[in-house]
Amino acid sequence: MDLTIHTSFLPHDDPDASLVFYRDVLGFEVRGDVGQGRMRWITVGPVDRPDTSILLAPPAVDPGISEDERRTIAEMMAKGTYGWILLATRDLDVTFDKVRAQGAEVVQDPTEQPYGIRDCAFRDPAGNLIRVQETR
Repeated sequence: MDLTIHTSFLPHDDPDASLVFYRDVLGFEVRGDVGQGRMRWITVGPVDRPDTSILLAPPAVDPGISEDERRTIAEMMAKGTYGWILLATRDLDVTFDKVRAQGAEVVQDPTEQPYGIRDCAFRDPAGNLIRVQETR
């Protein structure tokens, strides 16, 4: 088989704030923005990686999801436990400083992990955990 990761999903609860974070703070390009109001599906990705994208989507819009499930998703998002993604950069300190300077919520400063990875972490406007590891 020849498989690649094309698009991964992260939820949003404020499409405009998410768009600003992923476009203006992280520097991703916007590849699609459909829908209206809070019901928007926004596709973003690294400028130099056209085959890799993140779909920022409103959570729990599936009509098959119960009200209890919607409530659970909202609670998990509020705690920051519903979605997360791992990104990579060649210069973690520069990336960390730029993202922090834009006002992103810092979860962890750059740290050398005991398992050999140096990384940091932020939260996006929806509470998703954004871990950034340094590539060597």
